[in-house]
Amino acid sequence: MRYTSTRGAAPELEFEDVLLTGLARDGGLYLPVTWPRLPGETIAAMAGKSYAEVATEVMLPFIGPSPLADEFAAIVEDAYVGFDHPAVVPLKQVGANEFLLELFHGPTFAFKDCALQLLGRLFDNVLSRRGKRVTIVGATSGDTGSAAIEACRGRDAIDIFILHPYGRVSDVQRRQMTTVADANVHNIAIEGTFDDCQALVKAMFNDQAFRDRLSLSAVNSINWARVMAQIVYYFTAAVSLGGPHRPVAFSVPTGNFGDVFAGYGASLMGLPIDRLLVATNRNDILARFFESGSYRSGTVEPTMSPSMDIQVSSNFERLLFDLCDRDGDRVRGLMDGFTQSGAFTVPGNILARANSQFAGLRCSEEDTAATIDRTLSETGELIDPHTAVGLHAAAEARGRGLVAADVPMITLSTAHPAKFPAAVETSCGRTPAMPARLAALMDKPERFDVLPHDLLAVQSYISDRATL
Repeated sequence: MRYTSTRGAAPELEFEDVLLTGLARDGGLYLPVTWPRLPGETIAAMAGKSYAEVATEVMLPFIGPSPLADEFAAIVEDAYVGFDHPAVVPLKQVGANEFLLELFHGPTFAFKDCALQLLGRLFDNVLSRRGKRVTIVGATSGDTGSAAIEACRGRDAIDIFILHPYGRVSDVQRRQMTTVADANVHNIAIEGTFDDCQALVKAMFNDQAFRDRLSLSAVNSINWARVMAQIVYYFTAAVSLGGPHRPVAFSVPTGNFGDVFAGYGASLMGLPIDRLLVATNRNDILARFFESGSYRSGTVEPTMSPSMDIQVSSNFERLLFDLCDRDGDRVRGLMDGFTQSGAFTVPGNILARANSQFAGLRCSEEDTAATIDRTLSETGELIDPHTAVGLHAAAEARGRGLVAADVPMITLSTAHPAKFPAAVETSCGRTPAMPARLAALMDKPERFDVLPHDLLAVQSYISDRATL
């Protein structure tokens, strides 16, 4: 299995090198040269298997023959032992043909654990065998940072630096990162938005001398292994509802496009998916693209669903690569134009191809709050604001005829409501019970530094603290 960059100018790599590299050296993102496909009978036979068994079956084709492949099943099994539900990602019915896929049963109570608990173990395996160490640099809009830190804390061959937008994540999200005392963990609060944090990370990866000197690697969803691991729960959810013998639809609350791109990957592997709903809050660059074909950044507006407060969706480039028939030069031209002007527009035939599988929908703050309140009153389920955005998009898609009534709709429930207690309480009048592991954070001392949105200042900070 080999991987190619979306911008066409970086060398093809095998899986282990893609894992350690993260962002391609030409600024692009890695994708498989060819997508593996699973026969229908293989997918159907996943019914009744454990999550780890399905995960191994889905992901192993992406690894290719290697020492890692020989140990992969054991690594996967170990990654999901710490989840607090035997199904790992249980499916819960909340209406007629309406379901929630609960992705928050991992150690940091967010969907990022499903990938990052595995990613940390993959890093350990490969770095130990190669006798190397890496400096992980990542940006977070709330949940990636805590999940990455939990996966990498205390690991001998890793220093991890996580950038978050100062004052723009919830108190619980921040404390999940800043109360970790391990010496290899470093938290940086950037005076700016998540997009600013993400731009700094990309700039550090594009500084080849800095990148090579510190052996930079990534845990954001720019790292292909993150997307690969998220493909798994699309299979487990669909199979539990009769797949592959009938298609299902997914509503995915998303800002950076990685989670919904994983659903697209599942469809390329042979899973019948009727529609992928790209559910956004008022930071709606993705919804606007699927409506008009114009990808145009705007000003990031704070919302009650802060993990989606993004106006530059990194993983969208992976879909763009396929929409442009894998023409790396064309993708590079579009992305260079976007960097210069903040916008590009695709022709009608590309937009039509995108809309054959995706639909973009936005949710206002008022509708987010109303969905939290209505879901509690109608189903007894307390949901977080990101899940509410997904449920609102699912209902709107049904109403507009984008998804037929007889197609099962699965909304990805991406975070535990206790991570956003103020927003939930304001919306429905009930404060979510705080799991003991989260409650314990509120009295722990925090450790982070506030830095300006300045590349040289951040690089200097990291250089002074990384173990070379």
